[in-house]
Amino acid sequence: MPGVLRLLALLALVMSAFTACDTAAPRAAERTATSVEAASPPTSPAPEPQPLESVPSPLGPVDPQPSDGRPRQAQLTIAKLGIDQLTVVPYRGFTDDASGTGIQNGGLAASPHGPRGGVGAGGIGNYQVTAHRTSSTRAFEFLPALRIGDRVSVVAGGRRYLYRITATRSTSFRSARSLAQQRAPVPGHPGRPATRAMITLSTCATQEDHAVGNYWSDEFDNPEHRIDKIGVLIRSTRL
Repeated sequence: MPGVLRLLALLALVMSAFTACDTAAPRAAERTATSVEAASPPTSPAPEPQPLESVPSPLGPVDPQPSDGRPRQAQLTIAKLGIDQLTVVPYRGFTDDASGTGIQNGGLAASPHGPRGGVGAGGIGNYQVTAHRTSSTRAFEFLPALRIGDRVSVVAGGRRYLYRITATRSTSFRSARSLAQQRAPVPGHPGRPATRAMITLSTCATQEDHAVGNYWSDEFDNPEHRIDKIGVLIRSTRL
């Protein structure tokens, strides 16, 4: 009998040892998990994506408000060329006719309107502005230096119209087709209806013509060719 009691006591000791190991393991695992969580920094939530429409456009409205196209006296500024508030005089006629040439001879810029002319500043169609390059005040002396992307500002009727240069073309006074392209509502495309406000800045190509031996001129001493800078309206603001 004493031997049986000793055997039962030994079994009780073994079972208590296993129980202690089983309870200690989860506690150790809990301590390890807690220490890892404490060591790991909290993660910040991902930033909300910004809606595209909330990002302002550097060019202003996609479709700037055009004018009613009425011819008005205007002030032309081209910062790149050092032109500041050059007066643009509207007249009924066509580019570089007698009236237009007379205005340019006075050192101003001229803007024809009517059946063979263009529209007023900011109007849907072709706002045509011409000025001398080699005589009078040489208002457009540096016009050939304008490049695609350059800005042209026109103030008229209490608003400022900002155009961006998009193209350069050459006009020949000895070609009816070339003149029709210059004066078209969509510059370069006679017969195409205008849907945008555009501008044509034009001056003589006297140096270029003389350099190749072309001394032709019309009755107003205009050389054969003119250099045209074409632009589109990108912004319209009230003053």
